[in-house]
Amino acid sequence: MKKIIQLASVVSLVLSTCSLSWAQSNYPIKPLVLINPYAPGGPTDLISRVMARGLSDQLGQSVIVENKAGGGASIGASFVAKAPPDGYTLLMGTSAAHVVTPMATSVPYDGLKSFEFIGIICNVPNILTVHPSVKVDNLKDFVALAKSKPGLLSYGSAGMGSSPHIGAEMFKYKAGIEMTHIPYRGAGPAITDMIAGSVPVGMLNISVVQQYVKNGQLKALAYASSKRSPTLPDVPTFTEAGLPGFVSGSWYSLAAPANTPSAVIDKLAKAFAAVQNSAEFQAAMTLQNGEIIYLNRAETSKFLQDDAKAMQDLIKSTGMKLLD
Repeated sequence: MKKIIQLASVVSLVLSTCSLSWAQSNYPIKPLVLINPYAPGGPTDLISRVMARGLSDQLGQSVIVENKAGGGASIGASFVAKAPPDGYTLLMGTSAAHVVTPMATSVPYDGLKSFEFIGIICNVPNILTVHPSVKVDNLKDFVALAKSKPGLLSYGSAGMGSSPHIGAEMFKYKAGIEMTHIPYRGAGPAITDMIAGSVPVGMLNISVVQQYVKNGQLKALAYASSKRSPTLPDVPTFTEAGLPGFVSGSWYSLAAPANTPSAVIDKLAKAFAAVQNSAEFQAAMTLQNGEIIYLNRAETSKFLQDDAKAMQDLIKSTGMKLLD
């Protein structure tokens, strides 16, 4: 009887191993979920949906975008970190999810070690905008206004630790001004309040702000890139506007839970590269001012390590507070 039980256990193990091997070699056999750790309507949402469509075309399965916002992107990141490592739950990652929030507070995951990174998607520069009620038309006058009212102007961002938050804090430090931070659960809610005038200033990705600048609902003062935006060519860079060398933007990544099988990651990486090189994706990134970043997995790892080191150096040199 003991031998029969042992034989049954061996057979069960062999069948389980064969089943797992079959599932990996035939991956994907069901729809995937792509977690966006921010609220709908923001740049992360836009990029998530473009990437999801591309991955769906490449993998032959639906890729469904789900929003799990809050906690400086840690809620969505934690959900993916704890998901089964089978390649069916992915994260649209940002510096906030992987670097800033884990550095600033206790989270139930390691920003880098809890994930298998498939690649860096792109970088989208930030842009400083104000409500029309703010009676300034250029960066110099805005800085003068802020200095005359220290702490009285408030600015909205996509959330604690987000690139727009970090960018705005860098701007405050370099310009020598004080503003009050109003964090949101994504750029979408922040824009709503900015248009209403309840939050007069915003530092957000250009991709979700540009339409409101074009129709006059917001005024753009300076673009945080080394060159002007092709979609808002009349807006000067920060360097042109009087703050030399100031650049700020959001990078976006695609990641799976740690310990996802290498065969699955390889398939995802191949699909990811095909999406980045597709005409549809490149056209969408051009419209959103997204600067596509082409890196292999080893280069992606170095990119993330470098970003974490740069953030540590920035906090040390400026005394920046990541949590209000």
